[in-house]
Amino acid sequence: MRQKLPDFPWDALAPFAERARKYPQGAIDLSVGTPVDPTPEFIQEAFRRASNSPSYPVTVGTQELQGAIRSWAEKTLGATGNFGVLPLIGSKEFVAWLPSFLESKSVLYPEIAYPTYLVGSLLGQAEAIPVAIDATTWPAADMAWVNSPSNPTGRVHSESEYRAALDWSRREGAVVVSDECYLEFGDSQTPTSIFRYTDSDNRNILAVFSLSKRSSMAGYRAAFVIGDPDLITKILEVRKHAGMMVSLPVQKAMVAALSDSSHVEVQRTRYNSRRAILKAALTKAGFEIHDSAAGLYIWATRNESSWDSISWLADIGIITTPGIFYGEKGAQFIRVAMTATDQQIFEAADRITTKMGL
Repeated sequence: MRQKLPDFPWDALAPFAERARKYPQGAIDLSVGTPVDPTPEFIQEAFRRASNSPSYPVTVGTQELQGAIRSWAEKTLGATGNFGVLPLIGSKEFVAWLPSFLESKSVLYPEIAYPTYLVGSLLGQAEAIPVAIDATTWPAADMAWVNSPSNPTGRVHSESEYRAALDWSRREGAVVVSDECYLEFGDSQTPTSIFRYTDSDNRNILAVFSLSKRSSMAGYRAAFVIGDPDLITKILEVRKHAGMMVSLPVQKAMVAALSDSSHVEVQRTRYNSRRAILKAALTKAGFEIHDSAAGLYIWATRNESSWDSISWLADIGIITTPGIFYGEKGAQFIRVAMTATDQQIFEAADRITTKMGL
């Protein structure tokens, strides 16, 4: 009998979303974080060119895609030494099933964190243990998640924090998995990868990446993992039996996306501009902004219940996410996503300042 999963958190937000939708000018959804900007045309074209795809795709990915991932990792992450690569059907799916793939018995995850770390541990029948960022305080376990830039907070790991996690891994002989899906979206800080600090010793280290936000490809379910070749092989062997093959048209689109950085710079500029507009409005409304140095979320509080802040914004047609969804320490915070059009972001900021009489 598997462990009971938590209630799906978004169900609790539904009544507030319904109230927001009754606002005369309509609702502006800054909650889930679904990209709204178009997938770049050259990526769409690569997908279309590969649409005649009658054969089964290769689980490990085409040689072309493997090379594109490897080149991107060396150039963007500073990855060195021996590492394997593997395409994935979305990063969320990977996070949810990794403890099962690795047969982990105990999993550490950040005390303010993406809920799927906990869900994946429960699906794998592992003990799930929330921990602080400082790895020098971590207990023994089989596996630990780190996340930078953080979802939900936008916090960026320092070199010393990464190195402490690496020291823990080597001391315990345990796996550290770094979720770096928003790595290329720096703002007031520039995120770095855990692979910049492994000193070419990648044993027991994995990192997962997604093209959902980086390249506005959420609908493609395009992601990949790099790291310890032995762990990559273990995951691959399970997937050969279980399926989970990335379709060939998506693989071709991934090659195109990873081979270009200019569209990422454009998207980063969009998100950071939206962040600046919303931060200014929220600050005028009495919110304090914490972390929010990178990624595509603002982590804000008025030192009141998450739900009180959610309700206040719902009254003006704005839907955001209560911080309690990400752990007890988020109970007085909200997460605000920049995944809305520029026009919607301006409108949301105007509604906030208008309500405050500013």
